[in-house]
Amino acid sequence: MDQLALLHTLVVPNTTKIVLLVMDGLGGLPMHPGGPTELEAASTPHLDELAARGTCGLSTPIAPGITPGSGPAHLALFGYDPLRYEIGRGVLEALGIGFHLQANDLAARGNFCTLDPRTGVITDRRAGRIPTSECARLVEKLRSIRLPDVEVFLEPVQDYRFVLVLRGEGLSDGLTETDPQRTGVPPRPVEPTRPEAAHAAALLNRWLEEAFRLLADESPANGCTLRGMAKNPGLPPMPELYGMRCGAIATYPMYRGLARLAGMDVLPSGSTVAEEVDTLRAHWEAYDFFFLHVKKTDSAGEDGDFGRKVQVIEEVDQQLPRILEMNPDVIVVTGDHATPALWKSHSWHELPVLLWSRYALADPVDRFGERACMAGGLGHIRHLDILPLALAYAGRLTKFGA
Repeated sequence: MDQLALLHTLVVPNTTKIVLLVMDGLGGLPMHPGGPTELEAASTPHLDELAARGTCGLSTPIAPGITPGSGPAHLALFGYDPLRYEIGRGVLEALGIGFHLQANDLAARGNFCTLDPRTGVITDRRAGRIPTSECARLVEKLRSIRLPDVEVFLEPVQDYRFVLVLRGEGLSDGLTETDPQRTGVPPRPVEPTRPEAAHAAALLNRWLEEAFRLLADESPANGCTLRGMAKNPGLPPMPELYGMRCGAIATYPMYRGLARLAGMDVLPSGSTVAEEVDTLRAHWEAYDFFFLHVKKTDSAGEDGDFGRKVQVIEEVDQQLPRILEMNPDVIVVTGDHATPALWKSHSWHELPVLLWSRYALADPVDRFGERACMAGGLGHIRHLDILPLALAYAGRLTKFGA
């Protein structure tokens, strides 16, 4: 019996409420030896006070040394084993904008990028983070591309991101990404990782060839890459698994897609942390579980902007009292993965995690930070352990066995 099946057999009804507050890319590193991480440098009196009353630790998203994508890291936080439920980013982006994926659809997440016109190497993987209006214009330009025997759907997402969906027979996933995840090298071709994916790889490479031709005269977005080509595998929905009404508050489409995939209701919200908390408070009576996602910690880390990441963490801290005023029975604060400004990318480091409940014993930790959490009562756990702990502290699990 796997963990999901076990939890499903142990779930009992209750009226308690759980808040899972995820600061995307929360984990960090010092910019110089002996210095603070972003979280340690931030002024977080409210998080520190909650840490002093709760129990803390460090959590591994997937496995030691494995750098996670946002998709698998969040799935683990929702209780799904990411090694069993592997979901491509294209599916998440498509669902995040409300695109209805059919069984035969193959979805890819696209990034507009900047290419050196002389050498063809990538000079900016995100094309200067072009505005969404520019992304929509470029998508309209690329909608002229046609492929044999399949329908082609192209939709803007946000900033430099778009979704490409192929619909037709014989489309298989098992495809490599074209983003090399670094600058100074050209985009890669799509390669099949199993024989049945060769047809889809050929179609995607043909689409990319046409896209490069159409974008050649654009600036700064004169190229694009494709990531996470996949089909929707389907997940057992959280409301059925855990017996909870589940609501999600997220500003970025991909995370709304993750929430929809897990069976949560996606609640409309503004783009600031304060507006997200407004949404939480407005829907408080309607849901038992809230996934509250803050994206800009991750964006700042990817940009190598230590100071801006500190500011976003401080903004979250300022809003924490408004969450606590709603008297949640359990609140968990953590990240999906680390994105140190020093590294400018996702990393494999453990994430600080804070769990508060009236039934949680306070440990010696009195500050929410990476090094402080090393001494916490939760110890070193996995993201997969977090939701079962939250359910238990919320009185939503009965005992196992006689």
